[in-house]
Amino acid sequence: MLEVRTAHQIADVLIEALPYIQRFKGKTVVVKFGGNAMVDEDLKNSFARDIVLMKLVGINPIVVHGGGPQIGQLLTKLGKTSNFIDGMRVTDSETMDVVEMVLGGLVNKEIVNLINQNGGKAVGLTGKDGDFIRAKKIHLTRAVDEDDSIEIIDLGQVGEVSSIDPAVVDMLSHSDFIPVIAPIGVGEDGFSYNINADLVAGKISEVLKAEKLILLTNTAGILDKEGELLTGLSISDIDDLIVDGTISGGMIPKTKCATDALKGGVNSVHIIDGRVDHAVLLELFTNQGVGTLLVRTAHR
Repeated sequence: MLEVRTAHQIADVLIEALPYIQRFKGKTVVVKFGGNAMVDEDLKNSFARDIVLMKLVGINPIVVHGGGPQIGQLLTKLGKTSNFIDGMRVTDSETMDVVEMVLGGLVNKEIVNLINQNGGKAVGLTGKDGDFIRAKKIHLTRAVDEDDSIEIIDLGQVGEVSSIDPAVVDMLSHSDFIPVIAPIGVGEDGFSYNINADLVAGKISEVLKAEKLILLTNTAGILDKEGELLTGLSISDIDDLIVDGTISGGMIPKTKCATDALKGGVNSVHIIDGRVDHAVLLELFTNQGVGTLLVRTAHR
C-alpha cells in the first residue's frame, strides 16, 4: 500500500505541474537533443518518456538531434580523419555520406525507436524529406595578417539554413505523430549539407512560432564567473555577458541561436542540463526548473 506521505508528495508534484500543462496545451515546443543525453542509456530512455508524456498531455513536441560524436566514431572506424575549423567539421563528399548515414539513419532511427518503445508515435525526417530544409553553403573567411587580404576556407558540404518549409513538420506535429529531425539540408545545387543542430532547431522554432525552444547541453546552463547558474536572462543581458567574457567559447553560438529564436517570435528559450534525469519535464512542469531561461525582455 502506498504510504500517505508518498501519496501526498505525488499529488503535490501533479498539482505543481497542472498550470504548466494547461498553459502549454496545444502549443509547439522544439527540443534540441544532444550531448550526454544522447549516449547514456538511462538518459536516452528518460528523454524519450519525457517527449511521450508531453505529447499525451496535449503539447506538440518536435525533436531535432545532433550526432557529432557518433559521426566521429564511424569516420575513425573507416580510417578517415576528422578535421575541424572554428568548431565545424570539414565535410567532403565521403564525409557527407557518413554524416547522412549516421544522422539520417542510425541516430535518427534509434531516437524514433526509443520514443515508439515508450508509447509514442515518432516519425524520422531529414531536411531532404519534403524538401523542407533548404541550405546554403557556408563560406568561412579569415584575415591574413601579412597583407590584410582575406583567405577563403572551404569547409565542403557544411551549410546553414536558407529557408524552411514547415508544412510536413506542422502536419505531423498537429496529429498524433512526433517529428524527429536530423539536421541535413539540401542546397539549390542539389547537394546535401551538414547543418549545426542548434541552428536547425532555432530556425524551426521560429518558423513554427513555437512556444518554447529547449536546448539540451552538457552544462547546468549559463553560469556566471563564479560558476553560479544564471536564469531569467533577456537578449540585452546575453549581449552584455558576451561582451564581458562571461559567455565564451561554444556557448556563444548556442546563445546566439537562442536570441535569434527570441527575435524571431519564440516566446522563451531554455538551455538545460541534459545530464539530469527527466530534465525536459523538470524544466517544463516545475517552478524551479533545471537550467537557464531566456526571454526577449526580462521582468525586473
